[in-house]
Amino acid sequence: MASDSYVSPFSTRYASREMQFLFSEDHKFRTWRRLWLALARAEKAQGLDITDEQLQEMEEHLEDINYEDARRREKEVRHDVMSHVYAFGLQCPKAAGIIHLGATSCYVGDNTDLLIMREALELVSGKLLTVMSLLADFADRYKALPCLAYTHLQPAQLTTVGKRATLWLHELEMDFEEVQHRLSTLSFLGSKGTTGTQASFMELFHGDAGKVKAVERQIADELGFEKIVMVSGQTYSRKVDYQVVSVLSGIAQTASKFAYDMRLLASFKEMEEPFEKNQIGSSAMPYKRNPMRCERVDALSRYVMVDTLNAAITTSCQFFERTLDDSANKRIAVAEAFLGVDAILNILMNVTDGMVVYEKVIRQRVMQELPFMATENIMMDAVEKGGNRQELHEKLRVHAQAAARHVKEEGGKNDMLERVAADSAFNLNMEDLNKVLEPERYTGRCEEQVTEYLDEVIRPMLIAYAGKEKGKVELTV
Repeated sequence: MASDSYVSPFSTRYASREMQFLFSEDHKFRTWRRLWLALARAEKAQGLDITDEQLQEMEEHLEDINYEDARRREKEVRHDVMSHVYAFGLQCPKAAGIIHLGATSCYVGDNTDLLIMREALELVSGKLLTVMSLLADFADRYKALPCLAYTHLQPAQLTTVGKRATLWLHELEMDFEEVQHRLSTLSFLGSKGTTGTQASFMELFHGDAGKVKAVERQIADELGFEKIVMVSGQTYSRKVDYQVVSVLSGIAQTASKFAYDMRLLASFKEMEEPFEKNQIGSSAMPYKRNPMRCERVDALSRYVMVDTLNAAITTSCQFFERTLDDSANKRIAVAEAFLGVDAILNILMNVTDGMVVYEKVIRQRVMQELPFMATENIMMDAVEKGGNRQELHEKLRVHAQAAARHVKEEGGKNDMLERVAADSAFNLNMEDLNKVLEPERYTGRCEEQVTEYLDEVIRPMLIAYAGKEKGKVELTV
C-alpha cells in the first residue's frame, strides 16, 4: 500500500535494514538507556548512594521503552532527553531520582552519536572488504587480457582488463584504510558536563577529580572506547562529523569513478554490469541493456559528496562551548551520508559479483587501434632492415593520419598496415607486420603488476580482516 506521506527512498529502495536500524529511533533511545545505566554504575563505584536494586531496575527496562509516555511528556516540556528521562523514571520508580545524575543532554546525545558512527563505520568496513575481495578475484582472472587504455578518453596504449580493475581496487583500499583510521581514532565524549568543565561532577564528588575521571573511564570501558576526548565544550567537536562524512565522501568518489568507467565500457560493448533474465532495460526500447545500477551509484555518490558540505559548515558555525544549530542538520546529514554509502556499497557488491566481459569485442577494438600503437615497433623493425629513423618517423606520421582520415571521414577500416607494406622505404611485408600486431607484446608489466599488488597488498589485508566481510545483498530495485 502506498504511503500518504513522504518516506525516504533510503528506507524503501536503497539502504540495507542493518544500516537503517543503526540510525533508527529505537536503537538511539535504547543506547541512551545503556548510557544512563553505565553512568549510574560508574557513580556507584565511586561512592555515590546508588543501590544495586536501582541498577537492576534500570537494567530490566533497557529494551522495553515506553514511547507513548515519552511523547506525551515531550509535548509538555519540548525536550527530548528530559522526556525520556521522565519515561525511564516511570518504569524505574526506585531509580528515577538518580537517572541522568550530573549529566547534560549531550552525555546521551553525543555519546550515542559516536557509538552509532562507530557501528556504522564497521558495517561500511565489512562491505568494503566484500567489494575488494570480489574485485581482487576479477582482477586476477583477467590480469592478462589486453584491452585499450585511454588518456583524455582517447585510445593511448594497451593495458589489461585485470590491471584496470586494480585501479578501482587501489582506491577502495585507500578508502578502507581511511575507515580504519577513523575507527582507531574515534574518541568517546564521556561525561563532560554543560560546558565541558565537569563542574557538576566535581560537585557530586566534592571536588575529588580522581573520582570524576574514574567515572568517565569506567563508562568508556563499558561502551568499548579506548580513547576519551580530553577537552571539549558541551559537545564533541563537530569536526569529527566532518571527518567521518569526508571518509564516506571518499568512498562515494571511488564508487562514482568505477561506475562511470563501467558505463563507458558498456557503451563500448566491452563490459556490462549483471543483467537479470527478466530485467527491462528501457520502457520504450526493448533491445536496450542500460547500466542502471552504475547510473544509480553515480546518482547516490553525487548526493553523498555534496553532503560533506553540511558537516563542514556545521563545524564552522559552533559558537564557543555549545550552540544548537547543529542538531537538526547533523541528524539528517550524518545519517543520510551513511545510508547513501551503504546503498552504494550494496550496489557495488552486486555489480562486482557478476561483471560481464566480452572478450571478442575487446579484441576487435584492440586490433582496430593497434596498428597506430605499434608504430614504434614497426619503425624499429624497419631500421633494423636499413631504414633511416627520422625519415621513417615522418612517413609513419603521414601514413597514420591518412589511415585515420580513411576511418573517420570515409568509414573505412584501418588500413595503416597496408600503407606501410606498400611503402618500399620500410622493406616490410604484411607477414612481417602481422607479427608486430600481437596485443600481448604491448601490455608491459600489467600481468606482473596485478599479481604483485594482489599478493603483497590486497590478499594480506583480506586475510588480516577475515571474518569481517559482509554477505552479499539482494537489491530492492
